[in-house]
Amino acid sequence: MTTHLDGNVLAGTFGEVFAVDITTAVGQCASCGTREAIGQAMVYTDAPGLVARCGSCGEVVLRVTRSAGRTWVDMRGVSYLELQTPGE
Repeated sequence: MTTHLDGNVLAGTFGEVFAVDITTAVGQCASCGTREAIGQAMVYTDAPGLVARCGSCGEVVLRVTRSAGRTWVDMRGVSYLELQTPGE
């Protein structure tokens, strides 16, 4: 029998993961497959929010928009994000 918990069980893990310096995280571009640190992306600020593009192919890898106490993060251009977790 398979049991499951609701998404609230992710709170502790995500709280630890997103407390790190995201610029050192390595992402893989979903378009060209290039792996690079988020800090190496080309970031444009003249949009409603921040738009990060792959340093190799120029495709959008992520978007961040903030407004009225909320933040939206669109990471559909990243196949995965590899983060260094402190203490492990």
